[in-house]
Amino acid sequence: MPAATMFSKFKSATTSAPPQNPYDNNPITQYFEIGKQVACAGPELIWKIHEGYRKTDGKECSIFVFEKRTAEKLHKPKRKETVTEILRASVKQLERFRHPKILQIMHTVEESSETLSFATEPVIASLANILAYQEAGGTITGPPSTGASGQHCPTTIAPNRPAHAKEYTFLDIELKYGILQITEALSFLHYSGQVIHKNVCPSSILITKKGTWKLAGFEFTERTNETDATDPVPCQPWSTRASKLVQPNLDYMAPEIQINSSCSILSDMFSLGMVICAIFNHGRSLIQSGNSPSTYLKQMELLDEAVHNILPRIPIPLQEATTRLLKKSPGARPTAQLLTLIKYFSDPAVQALQFLDVINMKDPTQKTHYYRSTLREVLPFIPRKLWWQHIWPNLQQEMRADEVLAAVLQPALTLVQESSNSEYEAIILPTFKTVFVAPKSIQATVALLENLHIILEKTPRDDIRTEVLPLLFNALESTTIQVQSAALVAVTNVYDYLDDITIKKLVLPKLKSVFEKNQSDLKIMGNVLQCVERTLDKLDKSQIIDEVLPLLLEVRLTDPDIVVRVVNIYRIMLCDKKYGLTVNIMATKVMPTLLPQTVNPSLNLEQFMILLEVLQEMLDQIDRQQRNKLKLDNLSLPSPDRHRPLRHQFSSDNMNAQQFNIPNLRIDQRKTSSAEDMARKNSTGSGALGSWWFGGSPSSPDSNFLRVVNAFPNRRLSDNTLMTPKIRIAPSCASSPGGTPGGGLPIRRHSSIGPQERRGSNINLSPPTLARSMIGGSMPNTSSSVPFLLSSSMQSIRSRRTSTVLSSGPLGSGSGLLQQLGSGMSTVVKQSSKISNLKPLELLSYAPAARNTSATSSFQRSFQKSQKKAIKNLRKSFKL
Repeated sequence: MPAATMFSKFKSATTSAPPQNPYDNNPITQYFEIGKQVACAGPELIWKIHEGYRKTDGKECSIFVFEKRTAEKLHKPKRKETVTEILRASVKQLERFRHPKILQIMHTVEESSETLSFATEPVIASLANILAYQEAGGTITGPPSTGASGQHCPTTIAPNRPAHAKEYTFLDIELKYGILQITEALSFLHYSGQVIHKNVCPSSILITKKGTWKLAGFEFTERTNETDATDPVPCQPWSTRASKLVQPNLDYMAPEIQINSSCSILSDMFSLGMVICAIFNHGRSLIQSGNSPSTYLKQMELLDEAVHNILPRIPIPLQEATTRLLKKSPGARPTAQLLTLIKYFSDPAVQALQFLDVINMKDPTQKTHYYRSTLREVLPFIPRKLWWQHIWPNLQQEMRADEVLAAVLQPALTLVQESSNSEYEAIILPTFKTVFVAPKSIQATVALLENLHIILEKTPRDDIRTEVLPLLFNALESTTIQVQSAALVAVTNVYDYLDDITIKKLVLPKLKSVFEKNQSDLKIMGNVLQCVERTLDKLDKSQIIDEVLPLLLEVRLTDPDIVVRVVNIYRIMLCDKKYGLTVNIMATKVMPTLLPQTVNPSLNLEQFMILLEVLQEMLDQIDRQQRNKLKLDNLSLPSPDRHRPLRHQFSSDNMNAQQFNIPNLRIDQRKTSSAEDMARKNSTGSGALGSWWFGGSPSSPDSNFLRVVNAFPNRRLSDNTLMTPKIRIAPSCASSPGGTPGGGLPIRRHSSIGPQERRGSNINLSPPTLARSMIGGSMPNTSSSVPFLLSSSMQSIRSRRTSTVLSSGPLGSGSGLLQQLGSGMSTVVKQSSKISNLKPLELLSYAPAARNTSATSSFQRSFQKSQKKAIKNLRKSFKL
């Protein structure tokens, strides 16, 4: 027990000492362990106050002891019995008057042949002990305390300090609250107890360990007037004939008692005024009579001057009340009830402390409201000294009651947050350890979990593992939704205090369990996802893939907040490869679950943009990885042709056909501009010849040409022009006209080139392309112009027989040169009838498909044969 430890040294010392203490024979020692003396109180400080604790429960207390031998110093033997009787009666009065502002009795008076003794709540000193220390050790500054004291009691010689003078410094709020407590105690005695205290002085006021002031010293009480408490009743004045031990303190006595032998409740108010002046006068009373009635009366005449001199030291809101309290006329003094209403006591902090003193008399509803709101709001305005001295002891006691524990935890957690580490470990933590393991209400558990990070901030590491974390883990397994939700919030808050092993082996499995049991609860789902997001850094890649990712895929993406939380987790996983979110997982598992949410009507614009950004990032990663992969695969392929663009792949320049030669054949090409002009004329629809030439007639077999134009509007004009393929002329014999040995026939690239300019051609003739040119189909994109074929022997007679060729009839209808060429080419057309029946678009797709077939080879042979026959007929006709 803490109190037992406190007094263990003292007990061992006393038991080993040869002389026996006088109170050892007192029956009170059966119930209490008595420690050292710490203070004294009562008339002439006759009560000795000792530390102590109750043996049954170890509760701390104070033991008041009166040694009867003290009265033996009196000359008359009867006086000893008189003193003992007065002191015994005063204890009985304390037991009778139960009030928060009156000293609480824990055990009634016990008597032996040598001592009187009783137990009370813990007391640190009487006000007389504290003021005696100030009077003996303090330096008086400012105006003199009183004229009378200056005459009869010089201040140059300080009196000896009492043996038990207590060094204690009062705060302003302590003085304000202490004076108010004594005023309320007097108000209770006057109006509820109908008693006049008659000895209100510093020796009758006790300062408890909580810092509260309690009224005691009921040795000289008188009953009030039954009709009016302010009416005087007869009483004995102070006399030198009686011992000072059996009379009130003369320095604080009201003048009407000494002068008129009468007293009332207003007499106690005068004594209270004298106590207030002594407090602000460094412990010195305004009247210092030395137990002489004559000196008392002389100084009483100068009291008004003394009050005037002391007023500057008294707080301004209390000056007027003090002046009225010290009026010689009782009727001018305020009652205790009126005094409590002055502005000086209108302090929220004082009122909160005042309510705390009577908290045991309130019902649970009032207690809950006070702890949750009033006390929490006023704590910042209460000095830290009173936190530990006055407030925390009350909170400790209330924390044992389960019905108000949740409310008491609110100000208690505020104290935890504002306390230093040493204060927390020494004062608060021992109490909180019992709270952690004790059964608690749902509200109390939730309050602890929501503020667990505040507790862990001050708790030592060893105590965190043994005392605090078990509370968190047990809460995660709770069947109560409120507790589970608070535990999930706590995991997020205390993340920094959890090591990796704890998260992996304890937290994550419990999170999964909570998730599986509460998938329909959106609040818990949100908290689970928040915990997952917070603890992601401390998980291994395998755990993320095996446990976290399946959990995310099972989340029901209905609520926008849930969608955003899931997306945020994926965003974190995208930032680093250590989380194990691969391209395959994204493409096959993650994106299929997120894509439907892009049309979720519940998402607002911001949420939609978050979702879209994450999806785009996933696509970008897939794109980068797949591109790199395909590029690496492309390097290992045998031929790059298979990956060329489609348009380049199917152009006539890239058709791999067998080479074949047309002997003694020269190729002329029209200018590109002539073909483009012809196309423009045809596109405008002007001229019958242009329309017929480009297949514009509806009855023409080349009527599909315009359809090609319409189907491909973005093609260049030269692409939509019927063009004859480039033809490579095979080498011929040296005897051929115009030939060159080993070089083949010279070629004229354009009609503007002279006959002497001959250039070799490296252009392959593609049969499918040539077939398309003959039937008027659409041609692939080439840069060559439309060629016009003539034999080399025709060059010499072109000028002579131009009229003959042209006079043979209209174009395409006579037996001229073109007609003979047409008849020579009829065999080619017949051989390629299948191709010629195709439309241009169909032919375009047919040509590359057929180029590697056996039909292509047959077509080439037929074409060569037809060309030879046509040339032979030409030579025969012109007799070459």
